[in-house]
Amino acid sequence: MELNQLLERFGKVAVASTADAVDKVCGHRGYVDHEIKPRIDEQRICGPAATVLETATDEFVPPQHALDLIDEAPAGSVICIAIDGGQPDVAVWGGLMTAGAVANGHAGALLDAGVRDLVEIRRDYGFPVYARSVSPGTTLGRFRTVAAQVPVRIGGVVVHPGDIVVGDIDGVVIVPRARAQEVLAMAEEIDGREAEQAKLIMTERSLRKGLAKYGRI
Repeated sequence: MELNQLLERFGKVAVASTADAVDKVCGHRGYVDHEIKPRIDEQRICGPAATVLETATDEFVPPQHALDLIDEAPAGSVICIAIDGGQPDVAVWGGLMTAGAVANGHAGALLDAGVRDLVEIRRDYGFPVYARSVSPGTTLGRFRTVAAQVPVRIGGVVVHPGDIVVGDIDGVVIVPRARAQEVLAMAEEIDGREAEQAKLIMTERSLRKGLAKYGRI
């Protein structure tokens, strides 16, 4: 299945159903830590991961790998930034990076660290940013980028470049690209069964009857 078709269908399925499907298909958790949440608004994100790794430093250097990736990643990417060491209460994303991401047509940002310039991002761009924290603190003298488009760990989950990132107010799920079609098929099946189960519960006015027939909670 082509990437655009995958993304279109993942964009319609419940994030919770996707999380359940990753559990079943991949045999491991796909949802990131709950502290990573939408910081601009509750917009859904859905796109392939483009990854950056940062590490603690006392050098005053720009986040070059992240800046380059914003311009170089395919349109529609979710820019995923992980940190190795250091404090998560530092902003690895802000207004200018958002401007670059919007100019390049990216789908969102996923940060295992902080974001700043929220007023600017909300007012001028409405760009989806999911982050562990909000902080005015700069990365300069605290972090430097060391690699792009490598496997990283965000919120307890390994993210490979090209993995499908889906998220909404429920949280963020990472779908391994190699298993994406299987996960999608199961997530859509779960969504369908839940809709039927909810209808039965409402018709019969009984949660027990719905559970007895469909066995899902």
